[in-house]
Amino acid sequence: MNRDEIMKILPHRDGMLLVDELYKDGDESVSNYTVKGTEFFLQGHFPGMPIVPGVILCEMMGQGASLLLSDILNDSVVPMFAGMENVRFKHVVRPGDTVHTRSKLISMRSNLVFIESKASVDGHFCCSAHLTVALVKKDM
Repeated sequence: MNRDEIMKILPHRDGMLLVDELYKDGDESVSNYTVKGTEFFLQGHFPGMPIVPGVILCEMMGQGASLLLSDILNDSVVPMFAGMENVRFKHVVRPGDTVHTRSKLISMRSNLVFIESKASVDGHFCCSAHLTVALVKKDM
């Protein structure tokens, strides 16, 4: 899936769309995002030593993980974080890095989806978390 196809599924747009491409295989997905260096979250984090904030790494994993649900997402349902557990950070992400996230669907209960996700750069582990995504009806 390319960026245009991803925008048909996720509600995020420029500035907050943190997936450039996605490969999906059953209950697993791999997404990629290249950090350009011009992103708003790098402007003050940290001057002279820009690194991607941990919460943004979690957002990258969450967006890639939500795309696992592309078959059930539609114009009336949006995926939203409901929780993050066991979040761990190991390696910093800098401008020019391509972040690879690997997500696996663990289970679904009602409108809650439980996903295990990991992020890496050039084979170096950066972040991992157990994510809970809620499928929420859009308020129109």
